[in-house]
Amino acid sequence: MEYKDIDQNIAGRMRKWGMPAVRISFAVIFFWFGILKPFGLSAATELLMATVAWLPFGEPDTWLVVIGWWEVVIGITFLFRKTTKIAIALLLFQMVGTFMPLVFLPEVTFQNGNYLLPTLEGQYIIKNVMIISAALIVGGTFYKSKRDS
Repeated sequence: MEYKDIDQNIAGRMRKWGMPAVRISFAVIFFWFGILKPFGLSAATELLMATVAWLPFGEPDTWLVVIGWWEVVIGITFLFRKTTKIAIALLLFQMVGTFMPLVFLPEVTFQNGNYLLPTLEGQYIIKNVMIISAALIVGGTFYKSKRDS
């Protein structure tokens, strides 16, 4: 067996298992991190509560529960291909809120006001760019483009 054959074999397996792996990863991450919030067990509770405190309606405690269950629903809907589009829509809407601390709480998300030096909280938020990218890739698998045919 030549290197090229081995490489193609590996690439084929990656193609076969990559998308299910991403969807299951989304399900695990969103369900797990989401279910912690309504019970006040999330490490992100304080950051989330500080972020939503300025909203003109609802209490931070209520938002914590709503966002937690929202994330649980995102996780569950990623498990099934038929509901994946719903999962992506919910995820993208949720991500808007996820980035709010970068704008409204820069003293928490950046070191000494330097936007090139994110804190641990800032890094936790910025890594969501990768989650958005992965969601776009998953969403892009629903239809073949004319180029792919």
